[in-house]
Amino acid sequence: MAYNENLADRIRLVLATQPDVEEKKMMGGLTFMVNGKMCVGIVKEELMVRLNPDIHEAVIEKNGCREMDFTGKPMKGYVFVAPEAIEQDKDLSYWVQLALEFNSLAKAAKKKTKKG
Repeated sequence: MAYNENLADRIRLVLATQPDVEEKKMMGGLTFMVNGKMCVGIVKEELMVRLNPDIHEAVIEKNGCREMDFTGKPMKGYVFVAPEAIEQDKDLSYWVQLALEFNSLAKAAKKKTKKG
């Protein structure tokens, strides 16, 4: 198991009312795309959240939250949340809602064009 399947099921429940949700396996885990944009994901046991960079500094102080350093350097607007910080459904919903709030403002990744 490359990522926590139980957490994936819990995220699916939180996103159940959202239109245009797509799941993609990436970064060795699972990412949930909303409106074609990365929203939340799972890397091993941790929740990855894409949020408004303007609130990054305030959010990083929350219990169980740390900067996403997947590439070896911190990425502003992306955080990891530890499993113990999202044990309760209300806590998981809080983080997913932060991601959804930013999703409408976020820019989609540029589509790669195939060279032929």
